[in-house]
Amino acid sequence: MKPSPMLSALLRKASFSFAVLALSSSAWAQSIVMASTTSTEQSGLFAHLLPAFKAASGIDVKVVALGTGQALDTGRRGDADVLFVHDTVAEEKFVAEGYGVKRLPVMYNDFVLIGPATDPAGVKGKEVVDALRQLATQNASFVSRGDKSGTHAAELRYWKAAGAEESKGSGYKECGCGMGPALNIAASSGAYILADRGTWLNFKNRADLQILVEGDQRLFNQYGVIVVNPAKHPHVKSAEAQRFVDWVVSPAGQQTIASYKIGGEQLFFPNADR
Repeated sequence: MKPSPMLSALLRKASFSFAVLALSSSAWAQSIVMASTTSTEQSGLFAHLLPAFKAASGIDVKVVALGTGQALDTGRRGDADVLFVHDTVAEEKFVAEGYGVKRLPVMYNDFVLIGPATDPAGVKGKEVVDALRQLATQNASFVSRGDKSGTHAAELRYWKAAGAEESKGSGYKECGCGMGPALNIAASSGAYILADRGTWLNFKNRADLQILVEGDQRLFNQYGVIVVNPAKHPHVKSAEAQRFVDWVVSPAGQQTIASYKIGGEQLFFPNADR
């Protein structure tokens, strides 16, 4: 016995609706949210890295670019599935508190102290701690991100080592902004600034700024990846997030990081423990 035309239409409609729901559910499952630093975004790395991961896995990664401190807070709230950040001490604390499954090193580059080519404070070629001490003494114009990012955390460690934690000079200003906007402020005002090398190499509006201090071992800048703990936030897409982590520390992911260059210069150096 054949179903009536009306019943057939209803069945077709139900089948179509089920297919749409299944497709939507599949699409939803095949994307993750990554909270990361502005340096990885503004350096152009993710525009190079994430399409390669999508091709290998079928998973889209939606990036929320923040300072590392804000990225970690995003993970604590369960508003991200995975973190890609660069403040090792804060990352280890995040995992120890149970918010992250495990922290894995993934790559490194370095920080550089940038300033006007004329270098009015005379810091060129010094070690970073000596340079900051001299900037504070001379009340030189200095732009700090002031945003609890990994770069800001490193900068504060250097000021403390310089004995200038409480008095950084009258020229010290915090912008509360990402690396790109901070560099724009420094370029337009002729100020000194601490930046990650990756963002600097991708930065176009340099005016007369140049690297004045580099190569100091203190300027080493390590990045790590962490899957947000589903025991804290059951809605987290931990399986898909773990696929990203597994890929980015694999030979394929590490080679993709190493292959990202600007003007022939490599921006990040893979160093995952495998």
